[in-house]
Amino acid sequence: MNQSSVTKNPVSDGVGRALEISLRGVEELLPQDEWIKKLARSEATGQPLRIKLGLDPTAPDIHIGHTVVLNKMRQLQDLGHQVIFLIGDFTSLIGDPSGRNSTRPPLTPEQIKFNAETYYRQASMVLDPARTEIRYNSEWSEPLGATGMIQLAARFTVARMMERNDFHDRFKAGNPIAVHEFLYPLMQGYDSVALKSDLELGGTDQKFNLLMGRHLQQEYGQEPQCVLTMPLLVGLDGIDKMSKSKNNYIGITEDANTMFAKVLSISDTLMWDWYTLLSFKSLAEIAALRAEIAGGRNPKDAKVALAKEITARFHSAAAAEAAEQDFINRSKGGVPDEIPEVALTGAPLGIGALLKQANLAPSTSEANRLIDGGGVRVDGGVVSDRGLKLDAGTYVVQVGKRKFARVNLVS
Repeated sequence: MNQSSVTKNPVSDGVGRALEISLRGVEELLPQDEWIKKLARSEATGQPLRIKLGLDPTAPDIHIGHTVVLNKMRQLQDLGHQVIFLIGDFTSLIGDPSGRNSTRPPLTPEQIKFNAETYYRQASMVLDPARTEIRYNSEWSEPLGATGMIQLAARFTVARMMERNDFHDRFKAGNPIAVHEFLYPLMQGYDSVALKSDLELGGTDQKFNLLMGRHLQQEYGQEPQCVLTMPLLVGLDGIDKMSKSKNNYIGITEDANTMFAKVLSISDTLMWDWYTLLSFKSLAEIAALRAEIAGGRNPKDAKVALAKEITARFHSAAAAEAAEQDFINRSKGGVPDEIPEVALTGAPLGIGALLKQANLAPSTSEANRLIDGGGVRVDGGVVSDRGLKLDAGTYVVQVGKRKFARVNLVS
């Protein structure tokens, strides 16, 4: 987005810096001129802006793709603004239709409670918990009751709701749309009314819901919020957005060694997008590093630095250093210092069954596929015979580059 095209009046250095941070990596910031005015007012009055991010706890954990918007929250938090981490315990009972071609099944209250606790604990790895306001939208959604819900629904039309791409596409395709799904964007928008938010963040798939907040705030006589959308992070494959279903993700609770190695596996091109969206380095620092790479420095140096930064964020600096050494050791064909020990019985035991029982392969057929591909080693030697049987003893078994186990096999 072009910063110079949106403001006619000069802004202070502080507001200019805040705008630059706000715009870093964003897809859209709407309306940008209103955001500048809010920043200027905040600077003049010393009153922090209220910045909202709502997340429905639909799964028990999050991956680093989810942290893109959390990073933006942290950047704005470090500017002194009040960030609100909103847990959609009420809206989870509806199910967000964004990007869906079918009705999303609602969660049980027990699932919501468990997932919400896990979400916040993981989000606290990015946000400063001491400066984060935690809210649950059941606080104001449940007291609405039937009368309040009818009054809220009267503030938006079905025609406007059907402008939403996912509803429009499902209707054209003849796929059913449940009436309660229309409530979701209304309830998310009402959250902004209840919280009197100045800015709401979300992914690009959330734009309709975010703009609903602006509409409803105006309906209720409030100053409308601005909306900021962040792009969806491309996953490890460099093709699709990061997703567990695509198996191209890094979970933020994965062990340090795996996290470090996965970051190093991304392409040199994708690395720069990850720097913009995931790194806490300044844009000037990233530009300087990029210039060094263009001048001949090895791109792996930049990738190692990014891997260490991300690993340290979710573990520790010491764990990141150890993960780097572990990666170097493995790349030379070495065995990690610490590997899981597994006790098995049944010697002599076929290699396929051993891999399955040691949780190094999900099935015997997958174990055989790994053997055929040369991906299995026993005590450093590549296994090529599916029929191999191991006698009683202790073996270091390796599958791929990162899976190891010390297997104690007895008869």
